[in-house]
Amino acid sequence: MKKVALITGASSGIGKETAKLLIQNDFIVYGAARRIEKMHDLKDAGVRLLQMDVTDDDSMTKGIMEIINTEKRIDVLVNNAGYGSYGALEDIPIQEAKRQFEVNIFGLARLTQLVIPYMRTQNSGRIINISSIAGKFGEPHGAWYHATKFAVEGLSECLRMELKQFGIDVVIIEPGAIITEWNTIARNNLMKVSGDTVYKNLAAKHFKLLEAFDKKGSQPIVIARKVAKAAIVNHPRTRYSSGGGAKIILFLRSVLSDKMFDSVFLYLLKKI
Repeated sequence: MKKVALITGASSGIGKETAKLLIQNDFIVYGAARRIEKMHDLKDAGVRLLQMDVTDDDSMTKGIMEIINTEKRIDVLVNNAGYGSYGALEDIPIQEAKRQFEVNIFGLARLTQLVIPYMRTQNSGRIINISSIAGKFGEPHGAWYHATKFAVEGLSECLRMELKQFGIDVVIIEPGAIITEWNTIARNNLMKVSGDTVYKNLAAKHFKLLEAFDKKGSQPIVIARKVAKAAIVNHPRTRYSSGGGAKIILFLRSVLSDKMFDSVFLYLLKKI
């Protein structure tokens, strides 16, 4: 029996590449996104498309019921939908901060709630949450984005222990710098929000640093391979880290004190 996977944020980047890989590995794949018109190539590859907004409960419920009614099961959920809201904390309206959490954490949590009962009934399943190395450290102008990724890490840790008794694995994926539209959107938001405020000098330097990281980033397929591995192997690791700068940044964060890590990051901003 083919396993059934649902991938959110499948219209581009990591989500799209993951959908292609799982199809190649004989999964039945449902790709979900708000912009369904950007997934015609996935449809041609055999992916079944769902129009889904992770801030809209009705669309999530409808999508899960379509999968269950058609396939009678769901084996893998890849929570990939998300974006980066950048700007100084002082400058970002709380309404935007709430939206960042709605997309990056509450949507993930709600979709997870919807699939758990079916995975429990099967006594098997795999929930793969796309976090980030940003869930392990901070940077200026990224307070709300990093807060959501710290939350994904904590949520996943708790969920892993809750669901072990039901044969359900929870895996965290921690990408580094990846060449997708994420970086462009994040750095453009940064300048839109803080490019003309008291934070403009540091924001301009941070924009250049993000731009430099983007050029040195890895292709989305690098992370897609980690997601596919986590979906396929019998005993997945609890987390996989990969992509531009991931290993060295996580290593530095583990060996440096908080103030030393801050100093290194601020030094990079000054040198850019």
